[in-house]
Amino acid sequence: MTDADHPPHSDRPLGHVDARDLHASVDRLAQALHTYVDTAVGVRSEFGATEADEDPRVLALEARIAAMNAELYDRVHAALGMHADLTTLAWDGDGAPDADAPSGDGTPPTAEAFHLGFVVGPPSGPSDLTMDSVLDLLDGGGEELVTRLVEAGFDVVEWATSRGEPADFEGFEDDDEDDR
Repeated sequence: MTDADHPPHSDRPLGHVDARDLHASVDRLAQALHTYVDTAVGVRSEFGATEADEDPRVLALEARIAAMNAELYDRVHAALGMHADLTTLAWDGDGAPDADAPSGDGTPPTAEAFHLGFVVGPPSGPSDLTMDSVLDLLDGGGEELVTRLVEAGFDVVEWATSRGEPADFEGFEDDDEDDR
């Protein structure tokens, strides 16, 4: 197949595009988001945050919204040939400069410590596993994550699995701890 067979995927302008179908998808998504907010407010007024996060009504709406985002992506791709990045979460902060951007003199940012934490309870029912075996499982997952980070081009200076609190990496202070 050539680009001529699929005009939205060519390197040529499309000309007139009827966007009604795209707008209808956005309207359905907006309505679902309004329903989510109303449901989340209602659930949260009755339950704690953890219970609200796991409420079946909230989870069902999140799944529905995720599917609608995928549908909108597919519609944009089919109609325009674009790969819309509509679901990435990004915080602009309070006007602070982007920590990942090179400094004014062009030097890249310095290394930072990142933490991924888990609260793990003992296995339910009979098991040969102990809580110490969680460290082995996390080590395996850590090795996989290091591989993915390196393949993505990042330099993983060091990594560790710890129990009880985040591993202490010398030279990598946590900004949140400095503020305490």
